[in-house]
Amino acid sequence: MTRAPGISVRLKLTLSYAGLVLLAGAVLLTVVWVFLLRYVPSGEITNFGPFIPNRGDLERAFVPAAAWALAFLLVIGVAGGWFLAGRMLAPLRRITDATRRAANGSLSHRIELDGRQDEFRELADSFDAMLARLEAHVAEQQRFAANASHELRTPLAITQTLLDVARADPERDTAALIERLRVVNTRAIELTEALLLLSRAERRAFVPEAVDLSLVAEEAVESLLPLAEKQGVTVQTAVEAAPVLGSWALLLQVGTNLLHNAIVHNLPAGGTVRIATETRGAFAVLTVENSGPQLAPQLVATLAEPFQRGGERIRGDHPGVGLGLAIVDSIVRAHDGTLMLEPGEAGGLRVTVRLPAA
Repeated sequence: MTRAPGISVRLKLTLSYAGLVLLAGAVLLTVVWVFLLRYVPSGEITNFGPFIPNRGDLERAFVPAAAWALAFLLVIGVAGGWFLAGRMLAPLRRITDATRRAANGSLSHRIELDGRQDEFRELADSFDAMLARLEAHVAEQQRFAANASHELRTPLAITQTLLDVARADPERDTAALIERLRVVNTRAIELTEALLLLSRAERRAFVPEAVDLSLVAEEAVESLLPLAEKQGVTVQTAVEAAPVLGSWALLLQVGTNLLHNAIVHNLPAGGTVRIATETRGAFAVLTVENSGPQLAPQLVATLAEPFQRGGERIRGDHPGVGLGLAIVDSIVRAHDGTLMLEPGEAGGLRVTVRLPAA
């Protein structure tokens, strides 16, 4: 935004200080004049003793001295005001410099203003915290873009390879080629839909409505029960009413993703999954936990990041696209909630979603 040049804040403060000092001096001299000189006679004072000055004599002696005093106060006010304004505005210049660096793309710079707490230092600390969050967000977006590009390129590269093989060998069985292309295309579609859903959740593009997490859990269980039976996983439910305000479709996606992950990331045989809902104080809680091998806390801490997969827990027939928990985390944050991942004491993973209760 282009603005016309104006007077600097430092100069404005300097003139304000100088004017205030000059006004205080003028008021003081006026008080002296009003309350002292007016009692001195204006005519000639006749006395046989020592000389006694009248009002005119005092005025001739007082006015030049008062003028010099006001001029001195003006100089002191301007010089002192310029110095003090510069000292006061020094932190603001550092904040402005950091803002310009951030606008030019340097998010790693920090103000780090020292000294005791005041308004400028509070502003600097808030700006540093904002820069740190922004830098982390940009780095996360860059990693996400790189990972998304890689994930999207993989099915396209496989498709290109299959087509090249088919062109080089016209006698090859086309049925197997078509089936392989269908699988690769299905994975590309799933990945694209997951990316679109993640983008929608981050934009909060939904109209809040009354949603009961217990109904979300029941519908997720009903839709994934055939998959659980196929995998030999037992699903246990313990649902209580847990009303929230949000998007039914997005919250159902949360329940479906968590339950799907708990089913396919489980023991090879005899696995269990438990899904529960309840209200704890001001929060509605959805909990999904499953059986499985022991998980390292370092691995659990990264599972909600996009394209992060717990490789040792994934079945070969359900590789996923690596966005399940990232989508859940984004939807939960869009509903002002929190997502907590914990390794189970006997193995597996415990996922807890806390949302503000309606």
